[in-house]
Amino acid sequence: MEIQLETIEVAALALPLGERAALAQRLLESLDEDAEIEAAWDIEIERRVMAIERGDMATVPLAEVADRLRAELV
Repeated sequence: MEIQLETIEVAALALPLGERAALAQRLLESLDEDAEIEAAWDIEIERRVMAIERGDMATVPLAEVADRLRAELV
C-alpha cells in the first residue's frame, strides 16, 4: 500500500499547478462524509444571500458584533 501511495504522490506532484489544485480539491471533497449536509448548507447560504439582497435580512458590521460579544463577556 505504501509503495502505491508513493507512486501516486510522485505522479501528482509532477502535474502542472492547475491540475494539482484540481486534484487537491477533489481529494478534499472526497473527505466530506455527508454530501446531504453540504447540499443543505449550500441551499441555506443561497437562501440567506437572496434574503439580504431583497432587503428581508439585515447584516451587522463585524465591529458591532465584536462590541456586543465583548459586552456580554464582561
